[in-house]
Amino acid sequence: THEYLKEIRKWIDQRYQGRILLAEANQWPADVRPYFGENNECHMAFHFPLMPRLFMGVRSEDWHPIVDMFTHTPAIPEECQWCLFLRNHDELTLEMCSGEERDYMYYAYARDPQMRRNIGIARRLAPLLENDRRKIELMNSLVFTLPGSPIIYYGDEIGMGDNVHLGDRNGVRTPMQWSVDRNAGFSKADPSKLYLPVITDSIYGYQATNVEAERQTPYSLLHWMKSMIAIRKKHPALGRGTIEFLRPRNDKVLVYLRQYQEETLLMVQNLGGSAQAVELDLGKFAGAAPIELFGETRFPAIGEKPYMLSLAPYGYYWFRLRQELREDTSYGIEGSVI
Repeated sequence: THEYLKEIRKWIDQRYQGRILLAEANQWPADVRPYFGENNECHMAFHFPLMPRLFMGVRSEDWHPIVDMFTHTPAIPEECQWCLFLRNHDELTLEMCSGEERDYMYYAYARDPQMRRNIGIARRLAPLLENDRRKIELMNSLVFTLPGSPIIYYGDEIGMGDNVHLGDRNGVRTPMQWSVDRNAGFSKADPSKLYLPVITDSIYGYQATNVEAERQTPYSLLHWMKSMIAIRKKHPALGRGTIEFLRPRNDKVLVYLRQYQEETLLMVQNLGGSAQAVELDLGKFAGAAPIELFGETRFPAIGEKPYMLSLAPYGYYWFRLRQELREDTSYGIEGSVI
């Protein structure tokens, strides 16, 4: 298998520059590691075991399931990358979960048997999270800031719903909802000829949830997703940086540093459904000022004492740590007459 992958990789590199090989291997990270080779097999691979543990972490309001998974994730070649995702065209697979973890996920996210498919949960992101905008933002914040490249499943950027009554995996494969036009703007065909019907329920129906409407709403989920993507593109540390998990006493607040070259980012994520306070040991960054990336807001400088932050329910902060100029910094013009 690996010799064959190496031949394919060589052929692609020679004839199709800019293309990638993505491994869909639903296994533990250590078992997936060989598919990267020494950057001579697959460029990327899905991180399947992490995905259900993101949902576990938010539901249990505990960062341990997430951090523990990264402790079991081996290093990969520098040119390679993990793919992180929340949902896809199949069920939310629970194959890489223990029996106890699987029971917990079914109880938390799929109490209705119709929501269960194979060994997993056939639901889209918004219904899984009870259409709670705060949770949706938090979950995306996690996959956009943890090590790896995020993949967004079509429709999740506008909060599309599903139809668990369609059977098999079809419930999460309904037509994209572009507008309020016929067939949600997906097709001009007779509705009876569509492979799958559009979503028409009162919450997620295409009349209310569609691209056209969200483009016209400044604070829609679609616009927020676009801003998050733009911020990520500005900061290479989110794509290529190392990660260091801090371990605050508050188990509901996940905190980690992403570092790449001269850039240091601090990520603080409240997994809890209530407001939380957290103290962070950031002494080695004393003198630096955290700059919040969404609003470019400067927070108080870090000192020798623990740094205190408070977060709203399911709140998050993306900070860039900027070293402040010392008071005795000379600009070379102090003796000039202006």
